[in-house]
Amino acid sequence: MVGTAEVVQNGHSNGSIHNGNGAEEKLDELRRLLGKAKGDLLRIVGVGAGAWGSVFAALLQDSYGHLREKVQIRIWRRPGRTVDRATAEHLFEVINSREDVLRRLIRRCAYLKYVEARLGDRTLYADEILRDGFCLNMIDTPLCPLKVVTNLQEAVWDADIVINGLPSTETRELFEEISRYWKERLTTPVIISLAKGIEAALDPVPHIITPTQMISRATGIPMENILYLGGPNIASEIYNKEYANARICGADKWRKPLAKFLRQPHFIVWDNSDLVTHEVMGGLKNVYAIGAGMVAALTNESATSKSVYFAHCTSEMIFITHLLAEEPEKLAGPLLSDTYVTLLKGRNAWYGQMLAKGELSLDMGDSIKGKGMIQGVSAVGAFYELLSQSSLSVLHPDENKPVAPVELCPILKTLYKILIKREIPSQAILQALRDETMYDPRDRIEIAQSHSFYRPSLLGQP
Repeated sequence: MVGTAEVVQNGHSNGSIHNGNGAEEKLDELRRLLGKAKGDLLRIVGVGAGAWGSVFAALLQDSYGHLREKVQIRIWRRPGRTVDRATAEHLFEVINSREDVLRRLIRRCAYLKYVEARLGDRTLYADEILRDGFCLNMIDTPLCPLKVVTNLQEAVWDADIVINGLPSTETRELFEEISRYWKERLTTPVIISLAKGIEAALDPVPHIITPTQMISRATGIPMENILYLGGPNIASEIYNKEYANARICGADKWRKPLAKFLRQPHFIVWDNSDLVTHEVMGGLKNVYAIGAGMVAALTNESATSKSVYFAHCTSEMIFITHLLAEEPEKLAGPLLSDTYVTLLKGRNAWYGQMLAKGELSLDMGDSIKGKGMIQGVSAVGAFYELLSQSSLSVLHPDENKPVAPVELCPILKTLYKILIKREIPSQAILQALRDETMYDPRDRIEIAQSHSFYRPSLLGQP
């Protein structure tokens, strides 16, 4: 069970905050919208306990967890994942460096097990430490204690709001399982997806499948009850009260009240109706973040080399948004800001760096210890597969003949050869930048802006 943790004054929460920003009023408003009677709990559950999924649940717990008679906040993660000794030793150091965390664990009679784990006398489990407020993918940022459920059916069967904190590559399979538990439901839940990633489908025409679409198809939940939340942010910094913005996208009925419910003084949530396009853009920036990490490592953090890469990768992203959106200029700000923060501190840029340095190899897969799923790898494959289809052809500016869009995206092509085909080493990303035949980035943007590029079929629209 979630214990009551003291409120500290150093900017770190690690417990329920009885804030003065109208939490109970916001909760009551959402309860009314969901048809909750007095005494009937509003049940919120997160599925997936990666860094962002865990932080999101912890933010809700901090804001609303003290209103126990009105809301229940829980998080599901798979059981059985062990914490290795090196991680346990690091976790012990983190605990002892934070007086508020140390006192909380002692008060909860939970400190001794971390001492024993450090000595190798006990094995800790990921779900066990999450109950104490530690996410395995974000050990350095203690959270508040969370109520953790390891049985998926128990977690979701009566949930009113489900937060999808799973990687896009795991979303479909898990929600297909969840759908079996919802067959007898009388009410339709609301789902907020945090996943950033896409899949490619070629039948009947080439198109993108996003996590919200995967959820709808797996469960039968209508798209008006499924929303996407994303923004330029780093999970650990949000929990440590760095000022952040996010945008919740979806149908009018839910996005505006949920934006109000999720908004906090340091976490401003806006709303937008364009769900799928924002969701796709969240996956696109991960593609180019991997390449940015490679360039940074291979050039010893050369500011000049990184800026050259940034010019080319952003021009490719702008080119691609013109294929995906009727009004791509509206996406420029959100896309570039999300890209920027990912290049600064995101796991995809880190992954590119580690590959280029030789500290990771592609054979290790794209789920990395201490980081979680590297979403950009599968996104590279999906975007390449889609944009290599001849049915989407555009006019080549020099050769004056139709070519697949990917032929005008040399960075994407190079990343595909490195990460998916494994035909060339990471160093090839530099050769792509230094190719004299590469277009001026401005030319690529002008090509996109001067032609009718928009392909609504890519997003499954007529």
